[in-house]
Amino acid sequence: MNTPSQAEPVAATLVSVLVHTPAHSQMAGTLSYTSEHALPPGTLVRVPLGQRELLGVVWEQQPISDDTPPMDPSKLRPVAAVLDALAPLSVHWRTLIHFAASYYQRSAGEVALAALPPQLRDISSLQLARKLKKKAKSQLKAQAAPATDATPPQDIPELVALTPEQTRAIGQFDDNPGPFLLFGATGSGKTEVFMRCAADVLASSDSSQVLVMVPEINLTPQLEERFKARFCAQYGLEAVVSMHSGLTPAQRLASWLAAHSGNARIVLGTRMAVFASMPHLALIVVDEEHDPSYKSQDGARYSARDLAVYRGKLEGAKVLLGSATPSLESWYHSRPAAEGGRYMRLEMPSRVGANAILPLVRRVDMNHQPKGSVISPPLLDAIGQRITRGEQSMVFLNRRGYAPVLSCADCDWKSNCPHCSAFRVFHKIDRTLRCHHCGFTERVPRACPDCGSLDIAPVGRGTERLEEQLALLLSSMSRPDGSAVRIARIDADTTKLKGSLESQLAQVHSGEVDVLVGTQMIAKGHDFRRITLVAAINPDGALFSSDFRSPERLFGLLMQAAGRAGRDASNTSRSEMWVQTFHPTHPLYETLKQHDYPAFAASQLVERQQAGMPPFSFQALVRADARTQEAAQAFLNSASSACDGLAELAPWREHITLYPAVPMSIQRVANVERAQMLLESPSRAALQRFLNAWQPTLHAMRSQPQCKGLLRWAIDVDPLLI
Repeated sequence: MNTPSQAEPVAATLVSVLVHTPAHSQMAGTLSYTSEHALPPGTLVRVPLGQRELLGVVWEQQPISDDTPPMDPSKLRPVAAVLDALAPLSVHWRTLIHFAASYYQRSAGEVALAALPPQLRDISSLQLARKLKKKAKSQLKAQAAPATDATPPQDIPELVALTPEQTRAIGQFDDNPGPFLLFGATGSGKTEVFMRCAADVLASSDSSQVLVMVPEINLTPQLEERFKARFCAQYGLEAVVSMHSGLTPAQRLASWLAAHSGNARIVLGTRMAVFASMPHLALIVVDEEHDPSYKSQDGARYSARDLAVYRGKLEGAKVLLGSATPSLESWYHSRPAAEGGRYMRLEMPSRVGANAILPLVRRVDMNHQPKGSVISPPLLDAIGQRITRGEQSMVFLNRRGYAPVLSCADCDWKSNCPHCSAFRVFHKIDRTLRCHHCGFTERVPRACPDCGSLDIAPVGRGTERLEEQLALLLSSMSRPDGSAVRIARIDADTTKLKGSLESQLAQVHSGEVDVLVGTQMIAKGHDFRRITLVAAINPDGALFSSDFRSPERLFGLLMQAAGRAGRDASNTSRSEMWVQTFHPTHPLYETLKQHDYPAFAASQLVERQQAGMPPFSFQALVRADARTQEAAQAFLNSASSACDGLAELAPWREHITLYPAVPMSIQRVANVERAQMLLESPSRAALQRFLNAWQPTLHAMRSQPQCKGLLRWAIDVDPLLI
């Protein structure tokens, strides 16, 4: 018998591992390591790379071509540690990652590792095992603990009565495979349909899981409260977890582990949750599916909504998209199957409640109002009537800060950002000029930096200034009990601190606020029961934007904002949406007055088809960041010129239109010059194959002399901002 010192060495096993590497690096694929034992794909490991030790995922062995020299395992570095306390990530999850990386032109390692909780990168196998063991013990203790008077068992809440429209939508959901587009008016009870469908799916199996996605963090608290009230009594206190960037690293890890183990039956989250490891996924709900927040604008620029549809097909899970103003792409896909539609449209055009109606839309022609007025006299009078009746009003302006720019009346100096091609916004509360692009902040100067004049003043207005002006205009009014009018502002500046958003929303729900001022973050998704008037201040800018999606975004935002009014059935007869505009006869406002989204969508789709725009074509952007604008555009134009002489691109080149490189709308951010080039094709497959074949050319262009100064480049497939 051999002693340990005489034992024969164990033959090393070769494993392929994905680590976090960006697509434009030279290490975008899997890396090879050795392991004492064979490791199944999906296993989490820690591996050395240079002087660092990184988290990695064991991946499928990549095929080796005949001309590739064989690898010598003795020259490869070994896996440092295996997180074997966790079950390997499933084949479905790995397929989703592979598809997302391929379609959005990123490296699989970048997508895979960004989808995992950050704390996994720093935790050892032993620490993870202890954490899981402690969690399992606490669960067993909770299950074994007898109910006491102090902790009475929770009853399953009594369900509300469904409307005929809700009943019909749920029946269609049960009887068909989907995907589904739930087109329901604001206040029609879409969330109740989501919960009923989730309940049916959970009841169908002891292990089935449901993923519910919302576009923004600020919508998760009230949704989490409703789902916990409905499901935790039946499935346990840890049956519902959240996943979003607002959680601490420890909270994100706990939620991820609960989903990965199957203990969490319902996961609520923002776009990152589409990559949650859920081994028994049976239903995906995408609420407010039209929202542009589902499209990532950093790193892998993926659409969580589109990936949700793909994941549902991949895993055999039903997919339910919901919106009162669907994206034109989803609306087009939900046309009748005979016309080529791929989604089934479920319609709920009526609000819940007897005699419940949608708000009356009033347009205020600002051409006929006193010059310079922020709140027109008719609107101010309407807000005053709400205050005297003890009702709430909401005024939204999609621009935070006090004013978008400070200007000198003598020399025309403006508060430009020295690092960006944008103005610094004036914030009066802390007397700062703040760039909302790079974050550069300075105190407001006492005099003009150029000419020394003391006559510097704000130009335009943001929510901070709107709040101040409303307080002044309403200062002579009082509430029914004689107390002063209470105005609250909710925007990115007032919700920075943890818990501040929840406390502010609670004040609105409890009736402590008379007038709520804010940006678009208050205009969608919230169930404000006491608001009977919503006002949009100066939304005209989007009517004449060069972005072809601006009308769609504006119409959706105004419809969503209108939906915050009259959500309590007893108030619907008095609910109103006021729009202050210099173009009251614009067709968009005419359609808004009728709450006629189908008519708006039909007209927009005709225009899109005539112009060859999505969803009738497919687009991609190549974006370049460089030290100079000339270098950024040279990189893009050189890559474009090289296309015509490459045989590997020839099969697809005739199906692709490449436009010249142009500066981005904000061409300089943080002293980095930015340019972009648009690609367009009537064929999604042709565009994808062209981009895949073009990647080596883009890599090679970095070394060209004319591209000196290029910092990075990225491809954005199906871009929302052009």
